[in-house]
Amino acid sequence: MKKLNGRAIAVSAMIAAVYAAVSLALSLASFGVVQIRLAECLTLLPVLSPLGIYGVTVGCLLTNIVGAAMGLTMPVDILFGTAATAIAAVLSYLLRRVRIKKLAIPAAIPPILVNGLVIGLELTWLSGSFQWDVFWTCAVSVTLGQVIPCLVLGVLLVWILERKGLDKKLFEGK
Repeated sequence: MKKLNGRAIAVSAMIAAVYAAVSLALSLASFGVVQIRLAECLTLLPVLSPLGIYGVTVGCLLTNIVGAAMGLTMPVDILFGTAATAIAAVLSYLLRRVRIKKLAIPAAIPPILVNGLVIGLELTWLSGSFQWDVFWTCAVSVTLGQVIPCLVLGVLLVWILERKGLDKKLFEGK
């Protein structure tokens, strides 16, 4: 990407707004040890454009700020949850050309694993003392909660956007 123009900023802001709106509207499923944050399907948008990295990172940041203010999560999630999403988004972007039967399946792996490990570690730390069994329970729980949004919905979202040419309309304005 050469530079951010007004359109690029607007697209990134739109992704951030959708991520935050979906996460907060479905807040009971979006926070906690057992979570299925459906907005995580958007973490595959970096496969289509680096603008997706900015959008999902800011969306996650906004979600975690509001979540902490509402008492749905701890303030530490603002830093670690957002960092996990940013790292996963960059890794998904790097895997954008790796496909299995024309599907962006490999790009779905980073959001699943990075969030599972980072949020699992965060939840274990918040429990008061680090114990491996607690860590693995939390990590597996969060990882499994990422499978439907990322591997199923995210891959499907990218496939539909590419198949219908909507990826070009959204990210390139064509």
